[in-house]
Amino acid sequence: MGGAPSGIHVVGLAPGADLPGFRAAARRLIAAEIPPETIVWQTEAPSLFGADTAPAEGPPLRLPRAVTELIPMVVPHRDPERYGLLYALIWRVLHGERALMEVLSDPLVHRLHRMRKAIGRDLHKMHAFLRFRRVPGEGRERFAAWFEPDHHILEAAAPFFVDRFRALEWSILTPEGAAHWNGALSFGPPGRREDVPDGDGFEAGWRDYYESTFNPARLNLDAMRAEMPRKYWRNMPETAAIPALVRAASARARAMIEKEPTMPAKRDPVRAVAKMAQDEPNSLEALNAIIARSEPLVPGATQAVLGEGPVGARIAFVGEQPGDQEDRQGRPFVGPAGQLLSRALEEAGIDRREAYLTNAVKHFKFTLRGKRRIHEKPTAGEVSHYRWWLDKELDFVAPKLVVALGATAVLALTGKSIPITRARGPAEFGRPFEGFITVHPSYLLRLPDEAAKAVAYQTFVEDLRRANAMAA
Repeated sequence: MGGAPSGIHVVGLAPGADLPGFRAAARRLIAAEIPPETIVWQTEAPSLFGADTAPAEGPPLRLPRAVTELIPMVVPHRDPERYGLLYALIWRVLHGERALMEVLSDPLVHRLHRMRKAIGRDLHKMHAFLRFRRVPGEGRERFAAWFEPDHHILEAAAPFFVDRFRALEWSILTPEGAAHWNGALSFGPPGRREDVPDGDGFEAGWRDYYESTFNPARLNLDAMRAEMPRKYWRNMPETAAIPALVRAASARARAMIEKEPTMPAKRDPVRAVAKMAQDEPNSLEALNAIIARSEPLVPGATQAVLGEGPVGARIAFVGEQPGDQEDRQGRPFVGPAGQLLSRALEEAGIDRREAYLTNAVKHFKFTLRGKRRIHEKPTAGEVSHYRWWLDKELDFVAPKLVVALGATAVLALTGKSIPITRARGPAEFGRPFEGFITVHPSYLLRLPDEAAKAVAYQTFVEDLRRANAMAA
């Protein structure tokens, strides 16, 4: 018992979701070429063997994006094998299986995907079923909520509530720890269910609203239990009304059926079509006003970022979505990728002021990590949501050539997911303008090797020269 047997490495991590500890451990283990089967990951209880003394942290790991995005979504899982599974994935990826995440039939990948889905479901339940209640007392209003997650998700879930209740002072108590917000987010020891009030004055009005919107004709008890498990009912004020609503549902549904139907008012189809045409924006300024008023599809963005450039521009450039700086300044392509694009345009002989620059998605989508807002790629559904705006925008600008910068722009312009390496160059978008496909400048920024980055940049400039020639 005086230490680990020869060849066994014991890694001690903090209880719960110790993402920084795992990252540091993985770096030094990979640097030392320690295989997964020789590692014991110690978390909740002391190991039979003494934990290794941690050497200096190893260099950063160059992992595919799919792996780096998976790790923080699996670390909060309650499975004690989670760290060993993630390290096994990293080991295999760095030892010749770079495309391992694409092999969904692989048992390791399949299991990790299931764990990620479980964390996603737990986060969704916490976002949907947590209810704040006013804490009685003098002074500034304070709110508290009790929640019992299935996994170690408190730190991952807290930024969601910061975004939505930034003006309030609140605490979220769980059996494992607590999150507190008073203008700054902090975490502390576990709380107790008894520390949260059973109700407050707001809940009576909320129950009245819930009862008034309850539709007895759509009652489905199985779906209700699946979507809103009973373990969360005690914390939700509306659930007190559910038993009575269920008992009365059959009678209310029959009354709705027996009620004499009313015929809809007749409409003049010619006038209706004319009204629809009148409501559509008739200029780029009117379209931009609609976009600026619209809420982001994924909450969090500061503002919509509109296109920039003259109507009638020879060339229009379509990117993916605004980044952090674009969201703050309200202008497209002003962050690091935009600065790189400006330099490339100048070298290619294109005056940025005479081109039109916009994005397929008009709002910044991000994941909050500490104080940093990390860009998150929009989904195909989100791209489709914004596509009508992009189509109208390009109709008003009427460019001779549209350059798609990256795969998301290609998806928005064609409705298809097309690899850039295969489609790079002149393209047909099925529109009255010519098309050209190239990489997004952010791709160049992500290249780790400086020599490769220089070659890729020159290729990008040459693409822009070809596009400029096509639009002449």
